[in-house]
Amino acid sequence: MERWQDRVAVVTGASSGIGAAVAKDLVRAGLVVVGLARRVERIEALREQLPEELQSRLHAIKCDVGEETSVAAAFDWIEAQLGGIDILVNNAGLLYSGQLLTMEVEQLQHVMQVNLMGVIYCTQRAFRSMQQREVGGHVVLINSLTGHHIINPPGDELQCLNMYPITKHGISALLEVMRQELNGFKTQIKVTSISPGVTNTEILPGGYNALPMLQPEDISAGILYAIGTPPHVQVHQLTIKPIGEPF
Repeated sequence: MERWQDRVAVVTGASSGIGAAVAKDLVRAGLVVVGLARRVERIEALREQLPEELQSRLHAIKCDVGEETSVAAAFDWIEAQLGGIDILVNNAGLLYSGQLLTMEVEQLQHVMQVNLMGVIYCTQRAFRSMQQREVGGHVVLINSLTGHHIINPPGDELQCLNMYPITKHGISALLEVMRQELNGFKTQIKVTSISPGVTNTEILPGGYNALPMLQPEDISAGILYAIGTPPHVQVHQLTIKPIGEPF
């Protein structure tokens, strides 16, 4: 991680779960971190948990990644105040438990907007910053096992993931599209997809709580591994599963 010392990392959905864990770990690894979230007060509370000498390295910015104007304002601030973006961790995600056939269309559209378009909004801005400064940055996409196959619900429960795996399949496609485009633009920017199994986060549906489970810190460790590889090494896809997971 030496080459990332004092560089700028942006983490979306940094108010809880995987985003909060990776924000703390990146600060401890020597980076300046900007946490984006709607619940910005949670990032501010997270900053208080860090050693006093590191607290100034975590910035909390209110941002709804599903709204392009909100993303633009956040990235404008980052570029003006910190000079640019070197690492982007696209972590923000949304899941409304329910059935695709009966849910309100507005909820389904919201999941699509946050989980897929939010990634595109943020990645376009990060790419622009990296390309203009000619840096070998890194874009991380938080995917899911459900981005590769649709898992059956535990027990006799109804399938309740609805739009979530659809958007994560979109992330799997986005990974390869981005890799090809980054090559086409002749950049040294890396892109990595991280696919966790069942992880103890706020959006986990209730029926999954009895299954073997990862912790957010486990996923953060995988992210730091991927971005810590030498410049010529690109971790394309990393799947992280708990021992005993039935899928």
